[in-house]
Amino acid sequence: MITFTPDLDLPVATEHLCDFKIRFARHELHRTPMGLRLTVIVEEGEVSGPEISGRFLPGGGDWITLGEDLVARLDVRASFQTDDGAIVMVTNTGRARLDADALGRFAAGELVAARDMYARSSPIFETGDERYAWLNGIHTVAINQFSRHEVHYRVHRVL
Repeated sequence: MITFTPDLDLPVATEHLCDFKIRFARHELHRTPMGLRLTVIVEEGEVSGPEISGRFLPGGGDWITLGEDLVARLDVRASFQTDDGAIVMVTNTGRARLDADALGRFAAGELVAARDMYARSSPIFETGDERYAWLNGIHTVAINQFSRHEVHYRVHRVL
């Protein structure tokens, strides 16, 4: 039998790192054997937080698969430039579970608030800029809300 040591019983704590607000240039819907595929391309966006701020660069995207279970599986690749010129790449995976009402509102182009669905993700940062190298070694969790035209993240660093 495997038992956990007391060290693994530490509580999980987080602190606010930053917020993302991203607008999409376009989106495409395709039905496939794996489910409904939604591809969205980043037009612009902003990053704002106490330790980091900047602008998302055009051309990144989100490749979402919506299964018959109404769970959206997120697969994001994007980059932003900090206000002081560093380039930071973001990969993100997560899940969004929408009930029929939330899915209908999404399909109608409405912003579905975080309180109206379960939408969580884990952005991972990568940069070669020494001023932001600390981003390479942290894990984050985010609460998301979105429409077909934009997405908002509240990103928390796991302590």
